[in-house]
This record gives sequence, C-alpha cells and structure tokens, in this order.
Amino acid sequence: MTGLLATKPRPAEVPALAEAALWQELALTPKPGLVDRLNSGSHRDMDHALFARSIVAIAPWFSRFAELGSAYADKPAEEQLRLLRPMGMACEQAMYAATGGINTHKGGIFALGLLCFAAGRVKNVSADALCCEVSNICRGLVSRELAGRSGQATAGERQFQLYGLTGARGEVQSGFATVRKALGQWNGQSLHGLLLRLMATNQDSNLVSRGGIEGLRYVQDYARELLANGWDREALLKMDKALIERNLSPGGSADLLSVGWVLSAIK
Repeated sequence: MTGLLATKPRPAEVPALAEAALWQELALTPKPGLVDRLNSGSHRDMDHALFARSIVAIAPWFSRFAELGSAYADKPAEEQLRLLRPMGMACEQAMYAATGGINTHKGGIFALGLLCFAAGRVKNVSADALCCEVSNICRGLVSRELAGRSGQATAGERQFQLYGLTGARGEVQSGFATVRKALGQWNGQSLHGLLLRLMATNQDSNLVSRGGIEGLRYVQDYARELLANGWDREALLKMDKALIERNLSPGGSADLLSVGWVLSAIK
C-alpha cells in the first residue's frame, strides 16, 4: 500500500488522492470480471487504454469539486446536491467525450466527486469527517429518488422495488458504510484483499443488472469463500474466468475500492 500521508491532509490533497485511487484501481491485476492489465473482464466495449483516457479526462474535475464545496461551505448540507450536480454532469460529459460515449467511471465520479466536494466543506480533513459530511449532504436521497417514486424507469428504481437494494445512493447516504466496514476488517496490505471484502458484502447494482439477484449472490459467496479459505493469484485468475463466463462485472465494488483507497490514505 503506497500513498499514505505522513502529515494531516489538507482539502487540496483529497482531489490528488482521488485521481491516484483511480490509477491504483486500474493497475490492480488480476481483478475478477473487471478491466485490468490482463484483459477486459466481462466488458466487450472497454479495455485498459480506454480507462486510462477516462481517468485523464475526469481527474481535473476533482479539484473543481473541492473548490465548489469550499465556495458554498456556509450553505446548509441539504442544499449541496443541487449545487454539485451540474458540475458532476459536466464531468460525466468529459468522460463520455474521452471514451466515445462509454460509461467507464460514472460511479467513480459520483462517489469520489462527493468526497472531494466534502473535503472543501469540512474544517479538518479526516476519513470520518469526510464520510459524515457526505452522509449529511445525501440525507434523504434514497427516499427522494428511489422510495418516493412510483415508476420503475431506471435500473436503480427497479432494483429498489424488486429487492430493496439502494445501490450507490444508499452507500453515499450511509457515509460509505460498506467501505468503512471493509476497511475495518482489512489488514492494509493487499488491495486484492480489500476488493474481495467489498465484493463479499457490497449490494452491487452492476451485478444485479447483469445477472439478477442470483449473479450478485454468486459473486458474494465466491468472495466470501476465498476470504475464508485463502486465496492467491491463481485463485483470482480462476474467479476472473468464472465471472467472465457468466458476464458478471462487480463494477460497483471497483468504485468503492477507489473510495476505500482514499480513506485509508487519509488515515
């Protein structure tokens, strides 16, 4: 694990950590079902070079998120999403321009953008302070955007109606509870270990979209088995093959891995 800060971080350092986290996540190999240096996982329209172009395109926006958070730090938390969303959408457009319309990092923009925005608002940057501020900013998000809607227009809404899954909205509303729990059980050494812990517990909407609730449970059970019985590179390669055969990609856990890297670096 590299990138640990020797001194207390400043708000301006969080965007740099967010970018570094995306490069760390991309470099991690093998990553079952995901794009890495070996293959494209379960993604026929993506590869390592495409993800690299995407990171280059969205990285400059992280400092802008932090600056926006600082500019409106005196405004109540419940007003912040309205201020942040236009910039988040602009960052997504930069991503799509770089990738030819392919969604490589939309989840990462959402989660890491919120962390950077929160960094601009808090007085003292710490992992706990950032998570608490993100939770405050996103209070009521699930009820407004999932539970409060009668239609099932989006995949997230359908998953909430069918299975009670709250997806990325629930994770940020909780202040990244899944990430913090995984970090608490992680030894801080191999990022593969953190990824497996996230895959074992995360209610990954990407997996549900591709393989239904059965696909989600398959990956969770597989990750738990490796954590319980031990794993090595060959075990990860075997898991990669199994997920590719089933067209399963734990993209939500990859996004949370980047969040976890930032929080652990700050700690």
